[in-house]
Amino acid sequence: MNNYTDILRQHHLKATPQRLEIANALGCNGHMSIERLYEVMLEKFNSISLATIYKNINLMIENAFIQEVKIPNEKSVYELSKDMHSHVVCTQCHEIQDIKLDLAQTTELASQTSHFKINKADLVLSGLCQKCQQL
Repeated sequence: MNNYTDILRQHHLKATPQRLEIANALGCNGHMSIERLYEVMLEKFNSISLATIYKNINLMIENAFIQEVKIPNEKSVYELSKDMHSHVVCTQCHEIQDIKLDLAQTTELASQTSHFKINKADLVLSGLCQKCQQL
């Protein structure tokens, strides 16, 4: 198990039991919806509210400890912050995987075309995973 106490503190966050459990859940499960995270949290904290989950998630996003992955036509999922990466999502089973793509050329072209200074790029590609292709 990772030492999430130190990592939370590095992100200027108090290491509360709820935040430690959120970090552990995301570390073990990868991409999780709020609803799934809430189910996992209820197993350990039987009186925790959904509002508490949202409050902690939002604070952890603000401090770059976790990140929101916005999936088109789906609810967002959350993951521990990592190096810049993109995602692929299966349109049939909804599996989400991280993929490493060099978006430097794309962001440079977007910056030149729009005259925006691009400081963040999120890319989600969708299609059928290998398992669903075989069905």
